[in-house]
Amino acid sequence: MISLPDGMRQSVLLRERPQGMPTRDTFAIVSEPIPTPADGEVLTRSLYLSIDPYMRGRLSARKSYATPVQIGEVMTGETVGEVVASADPGFSAGDIVVGPRGWQTHTISSAKALTKLTPGVTPLPAYLGVLGMPGVTAYSGMLDIGQVKSGETVLISAASGAVGSVAGQIAKRAGARVVGIAGGPDKCLYVQEQLGFDACIDHEAMNLEADILDACPNGVDVYFENVGGAVQMAAFAALNPFARVIMCGMVSQYNAAEFPPGPNLGFVVAKRVRIQGLLVFDKPERFAEWRALAAPWVVDGSLRYRETVIDGLENAWEALAMVLGGGNFGKMIVKVA
Repeated sequence: MISLPDGMRQSVLLRERPQGMPTRDTFAIVSEPIPTPADGEVLTRSLYLSIDPYMRGRLSARKSYATPVQIGEVMTGETVGEVVASADPGFSAGDIVVGPRGWQTHTISSAKALTKLTPGVTPLPAYLGVLGMPGVTAYSGMLDIGQVKSGETVLISAASGAVGSVAGQIAKRAGARVVGIAGGPDKCLYVQEQLGFDACIDHEAMNLEADILDACPNGVDVYFENVGGAVQMAAFAALNPFARVIMCGMVSQYNAAEFPPGPNLGFVVAKRVRIQGLLVFDKPERFAEWRALAAPWVVDGSLRYRETVIDGLENAWEALAMVLGGGNFGKMIVKVA
């Protein structure tokens, strides 16, 4: 980690829009004086930064569901931090909070954008992963779209990742047969032995479609999509009539200059398949619901998760490249302070 003089903060700005995989040159690191909060604002010191696949979309000027980060702006991201100074009666110095504050060591935020945490109950990085946006995404996807029932078969891509690992455990609690897709034997072993999936398929296998059909002899009733591309096409071949597809992410094509053409969707009509996109912030009430439900599972160890931790805000770009390239194992976290 870079040591900063007293009264200074470090910020990571978007320097240029990347062509393909983000690199160190995509970003610029600047130091500047720490600002003072105005009425209704809070100054926090970042402890942990969440790194997520959606960030690649924010680097592109391509029209999407969210405004891209502009050249010269601080890179977006959610952090857990400690309140240093507050101009809002709801927060005091020393409070631990979570909120969308960006790639900075110190950040001014609206008090309305922050959620106060109770330290010591669960590890703080968990509020960026299993109890944070990825966990809530898995919960909302299964509850609002998947609507999984006991006895059904659920297939999950990127099954060892922050979203997929939780989605599969939710489906297991509902009584489903759960099959994961992951990259490499180590991740597949983790998905089965630690997360409790019934089977896991290596997406690097020679015949992915045949492997999926073999692992799902009764077909697939719910498919949780995190990857896209060849994995998606192989999974679609196994869908049952009236299957539900949760379209959460397409990480395999985030670095592409243009999205590849999609598969022929004629089967959707014949099988009456429901395909629905998922944005977790469409249902903000799910955050409090999920944390109340899942925090005891994290404490007692029945909800498993894994993290990859990179030290130093200056290395956040590398953490993002690892996520986009599948090099992380579980939730990617940058330890800022």
